Amino acid sequence: MEELIQPVQAALQQHPDMALAFWLSALLLLSWLGNFVVKRILIAGIFRALRSTPIDEQLVVQKFTFVSRLSNVVPALIISTGIVHIAGVPPALTAVTVNVCNAFVILTIALALSSLLDLVNSIYEERPDARIKPIKGYIQVIKIAIYAVALILIIAALFDRSPLILLSGLGAMAAVLMLIFQDTILSLVASVQISSNDVLRVGDWVEMPQLNADGDVIDIALHTVKIQNWDKTITTIPTRRFMTDPFKNWRGMQESGGRRIKRSLLLDQQSVHFLDAEQKQRLGRFKLLKDYLQSRQSEIDDWNDKLADAGKEPVNTRRITNIGTFRAYVERYLQSHPGIHQDMTLMARQLPPTADGLPLELYCFTNTTAWLKYEGIQSDIFDHLLAILPEFGLRVYQHPSGMDVRALSEVLKPAG
Repeated sequence: MEELIQPVQAALQQHPDMALAFWLSALLLLSWLGNFVVKRILIAGIFRALRSTPIDEQLVVQKFTFVSRLSNVVPALIISTGIVHIAGVPPALTAVTVNVCNAFVILTIALALSSLLDLVNSIYEERPDARIKPIKGYIQVIKIAIYAVALILIIAALFDRSPLILLSGLGAMAAVLMLIFQDTILSLVASVQISSNDVLRVGDWVEMPQLNADGDVIDIALHTVKIQNWDKTITTIPTRRFMTDPFKNWRGMQESGGRRIKRSLLLDQQSVHFLDAEQKQRLGRFKLLKDYLQSRQSEIDDWNDKLADAGKEPVNTRRITNIGTFRAYVERYLQSHPGIHQDMTLMARQLPPTADGLPLELYCFTNTTAWLKYEGIQSDIFDHLLAILPEFGLRVYQHPSGMDVRALSEVLKPAG
């Protein structure tokens, strides 16, 4: 072996340029070999071992990314350490190479730490309370700080100066930096307020009409909040807008277990009248009204008996109305409905008359917050009430249509 090495060494000593090229090539080959051993053998083996364990695939990939980025330090360290010991390399080239390698190491460590923070966030999101208090905004703030420090260190490494010199000049740039990072600072404050006050969570149904947002929150980051609207479009809103603009969060409704029904039937006021004996008898067949009519009639009879002679005139007496009976029927119908939450507010009330009729409003809550079931329950209730209105001698009010005008013209058409 020595017989082979000695002629090579003699030849290299006689040709300095060839020796320099040889040792530089050997250094590059050694750095490539170090990168190959670390990435292709060590890290690949670790990745295969992690995939064979019952760990989430996304976490495995993120762990592999962190280790893979950190391994890029190895060839840079080999080059920066080895080039100093190679004779014949110009001092300026050695200094530049060492500085570039040091800057690359700093950048690599910053990227690795960024991957580590992503891994921490992914692990945290596996927790059941992650949706209540997300940490993605804080993670992004830490990333910004890491990149800012890395930038200062990289510049210092490239120019071979102390980073304290650069930091001493940052005081004069404070106003400029405040202007540059204005959105980041405001977003950070908003993120802290949102998290500490529990204003918003991932999964909340949020409504912000002024920004055309109406849907579920799918992501809360430092600068933006993403909302998936019901038409499956995505609205991206600056985080700080949730502390400055009004919006509606439907989380309280979802957690209460009931969703409100607040809708009116517009009744034709000309169809309102007192019930006669025949109508009372006919409505007495209703199971929901039998007890009501009896107790109501007994109350009215007691009242009218106290009128003495004045009670002989119908205008002085109290009588049962069809609209009052219908209102009582609606309340009892809701109380017996299996889809209505009986522990929440439940009533049927009259609103002030309008030019479009007399509103009879239903105010109650379903026992489900699911959208499809809620709409089904609400529609079934109004289907029934609209169909049973004629039994009470009531009519729904609606504006005349073309068919109404045509029917009227047929009636008024002169004969012959």
